[in-house]
Amino acid sequence: MNTQFDLGTMLSTPATLQNAVKQIPCEMLHPYHNHRFELYTGERLEDMVESIKENGVLSPIIVQPDKDGYEILIGHNRWNASKIAGLLTVPAIIKEGLTDDEAEMYVIESNLMQRGFDNLKISEQATVIAQRHSEMFSQGKRNDIIRELQMLEHPEQSTSFPVGTKLDNGDCKQNIADNYGMGRTSVARLIRIDKLINELKDLIDNGTLAVRSGVELSFLSEETQLEIAKLTDEYKIDMRKAKLLRESTDDKGNVSTADIIRVLDGKKNTAEKSKSVKISNDVYSRYFQPRSTPKEIAETVEKALEMYFANQA
Repeated sequence: MNTQFDLGTMLSTPATLQNAVKQIPCEMLHPYHNHRFELYTGERLEDMVESIKENGVLSPIIVQPDKDGYEILIGHNRWNASKIAGLLTVPAIIKEGLTDDEAEMYVIESNLMQRGFDNLKISEQATVIAQRHSEMFSQGKRNDIIRELQMLEHPEQSTSFPVGTKLDNGDCKQNIADNYGMGRTSVARLIRIDKLINELKDLIDNGTLAVRSGVELSFLSEETQLEIAKLTDEYKIDMRKAKLLRESTDDKGNVSTADIIRVLDGKKNTAEKSKSVKISNDVYSRYFQPRSTPKEIAETVEKALEMYFANQA
């Protein structure tokens, strides 16, 4: 079922927003299960804690119910700072019946609006770009979520975001590239980076693994990626090794442990290489016709060797 957000009715006035806000105990809240955005630290976190101690949480967080209480979609930093500030509850708007895609959009759009694309880590940018490119990123749903977030931040401007307004078309690499000031190749690379497991994304964010190497590894299965990630303390993966690992995959993207170690050790795979043997002109002229094909020569040599070793037994 393709659910449409009816914000014209649901969130048409600031008063409607206020009526939807509930105070939820901090202990009943937990982070979004796939939250890949870095939380505030240092001075920025300290400033938020001091602000909450002075003024409370001015903007409600957004959550959805689950079996463990409530999962945070928007407001991870406010929740974290509230706990540090000693608050027992935080104001929240509860979203019922969201699809997984809609919940993901709330998480991504809020982080993008608050921090800006250029301030995100590479893996976070990859998450944003991949979602922009995904078919599930329905333009109508995305517009409604953006307007809701803007309404929460600036309720006095709620009438300036009419429902149904068309924004940019995010389903094409070129449009995405134009929107974020990057080339199509960069967009394609970030889409691939989003397919890496989190352990490898962390290596890209800290500079241990190059983006292009990460792109090659993104074609491997999750199981193989995990096995490689466990070996990164011992081995450095450069572009050449990443390409060799990709070339070693089966049709499901798996690479055997032996091949992983071989590639990371820098050893060449000589097992499948055929050996060539040179025959002197004298031997060739004595046993083969001038027009003998390589296949005929190979068959003759094979038969001769079989007879030779049979007599040696």
